[in-house]
Amino acid sequence: MGLRKRVVRVVVWMAAGMLVVCGVGVAARARQAAEKKAQPVVIVVKDPSGAAVRGAQVRVAPVAEKAPEKMETNEKGELTLLLSPGEHGLVVQSQGFKSFIAPIEVKAGAEAQRVSVVLQIGTGGGPVVVEAAPEKGVVLLTVAPFPEKFRIVAEELKGMPRKTLTLHNTHSNADETYEGVLLADLLMKYGAPMGKEFRGTAVGCYVLATGSDGYKAVFSLAEVDPSFHPGDVVLADTMDGKPLDTHSGPFKLVVAEDKRPARSVRNLVAVEVKGE
Repeated sequence: MGLRKRVVRVVVWMAAGMLVVCGVGVAARARQAAEKKAQPVVIVVKDPSGAAVRGAQVRVAPVAEKAPEKMETNEKGELTLLLSPGEHGLVVQSQGFKSFIAPIEVKAGAEAQRVSVVLQIGTGGGPVVVEAAPEKGVVLLTVAPFPEKFRIVAEELKGMPRKTLTLHNTHSNADETYEGVLLADLLMKYGAPMGKEFRGTAVGCYVLATGSDGYKAVFSLAEVDPSFHPGDVVLADTMDGKPLDTHSGPFKLVVAEDKRPARSVRNLVAVEVKGE
């Protein structure tokens, strides 16, 4: 065999070997990509009787890709998420039920994986406390460590220094001008440690605001204190010069510095200062 033929054969063998290696590499990368690709996972939430639980709050870690704005189940008790293959922590919560906390294993594959969750009825460790329905036109204010519940009514707010706050409503794409009182002024009037008194254990205090539908929002006391934090938190009773309508009023807590209005509490019925 001539030298030229031997060289040609060696080159052919080398090229064939490179093709095999490349093919193996491409296949391996494709397999790795498939293993990392997010898979559809359907969280199915039911109560012990088998009925669907609508509006159950769902949390996963690591978080889902392209997660919906509201991580809660639909009328069928289902929520579909895109999760990367591997182990995830799952937490499901709904009012009246015990929290469900468990790990789930997401497998690589084309078909949607269904995860069944059965929420157990919540049980209390003591006597059931039945509270009266919120009193119309009243905000109940409590300031720790005082046990009293102070009744805040519109007449009292009208007699305090007024504050105007203009916010942009992203849903209606329009500006809304609210008027009311600074929450800080109201809290200081009833003994909250603010201004010069905001020090020591007061730094750990927080404010819990509650709407008539049970919606709650939390603020650190520092966020409410204008001597410590920029931006205003206003207990409003009018919008654009008119009393708040039944959808939002008679009182609404509005926040200036938040990028989203999630902590603006409509139909405000209670404000609690806790932590001391």
